Amino acid sequence: MRTHKTVTMSVIAVICSSVSLAAGESKRMDDSILRQAFDFSAPRSAQPQAFDMETRVITYAPDGKRVNTDILRLQLKCAPAAAAKDAYEYTCVKFTLKFGDAPEVTVPALANWTYLFKATPTGVDEKGQVFGIDHAKFEKLLDANGQPLPVDKAYYVYNAFIDFHGFCNAFAEPVVGGKGIQDLKRIGDKIVHAAAFTEPPVNLGSNIAKGSTFKNGEVTLELKGLSIVDGAPCAIVAFDSGQSSFQMLMNPVPNMEVRAVGASHYKGDLHIDLATRWPRKVTMDELVVAESTVPMLSNKVSAVIERSTIIRNVSAKDAR
Repeated sequence: MRTHKTVTMSVIAVICSSVSLAAGESKRMDDSILRQAFDFSAPRSAQPQAFDMETRVITYAPDGKRVNTDILRLQLKCAPAAAAKDAYEYTCVKFTLKFGDAPEVTVPALANWTYLFKATPTGVDEKGQVFGIDHAKFEKLLDANGQPLPVDKAYYVYNAFIDFHGFCNAFAEPVVGGKGIQDLKRIGDKIVHAAAFTEPPVNLGSNIAKGSTFKNGEVTLELKGLSIVDGAPCAIVAFDSGQSSFQMLMNPVPNMEVRAVGASHYKGDLHIDLATRWPRKVTMDELVVAESTVPMLSNKVSAVIERSTIIRNVSAKDAR
């Protein structure tokens, strides 16, 4: 009886010891995929790409109420340019607008518009045009009903192309001669981008005069982690503009100048396809606060605007 009791107590002690050890030492997951190094300097796939982009512009009243929402939709496709080295040929398949409660309309002048995009060290071409986007294309734009677009709405249309290339090229591609996505190697890495504190021009045609500029704050990129978008493994790269500011000199009608100054803060995520190096998805949110001086008005006009953008990489056959 004594021997049996001793053996039993020994077995119980071993079991309790094993249970205690198992409870104190949980099995560690294999996190090697999260600790690996990534190479964002590798070239992108040369396969044609297609994108859908939607931007919502929400205007607020001084009491915080939403007073208006404009929706802009852009469909783009691109492929390596046959006639220019290291350049891509982009085609605007379709551009639509929905201002407030009005029905959605197209912008016929932009349908099937083709242009070349090639990265430059400054991001500005010899004509002073950001990303080489032709300013003349946005002069006197009409909607499908033959109605001219107001100055601010026409600028929204132009700015959609600037935003697209800013996110999908300036931030998502390597930078020559400066800090860029190529300097992010491991999850947790963060860098100050070459675009930090730059002041690109934002003048456009005859309505927004030279001297209009947007000044970036301390623009940063951070490799946050991994995701899967439409079945494709992606790296998540966060971008943040820091405290940005702007000034715009507008001529809504002849012999009238409206000066607007303000601040902007935009940030979002790039989901970079690890196989192709193209963005699979981009999200951006921006808060804009502006104050305008208008001739013949004794008080300055204040505005608070919220912008949100989503860009999705779609297959060419799905681009409408």
